[in-house]
Amino acid sequence: MTGAELIDIARDGLITYARAAGPLMIIILLVGVLISFLQAVTQIQEQTLTFVPKMVLAGLTLFFLLPYIGDALSGYMARLASRIAQGG
Repeated sequence: MTGAELIDIARDGLITYARAAGPLMIIILLVGVLISFLQAVTQIQEQTLTFVPKMVLAGLTLFFLLPYIGDALSGYMARLASRIAQGG
């Protein structure tokens, strides 16, 4: 296996990781910014106010995106298994 092939496999893995984890991280980031803005406007500094909505929305997002994430990960595994079967 050459260095270029290893770089291709690593690049494919990082792109797959970004596709699988990116939407969930973006949702959590947007919810966190929105809640922080609301806390700054209302001057309510309750710690559970940031934690609970993030966890609920992360769970709901994960529930709805699980088929997409599974498809991305299984596609990566199929591509990787194909490379292994070809001998490199």
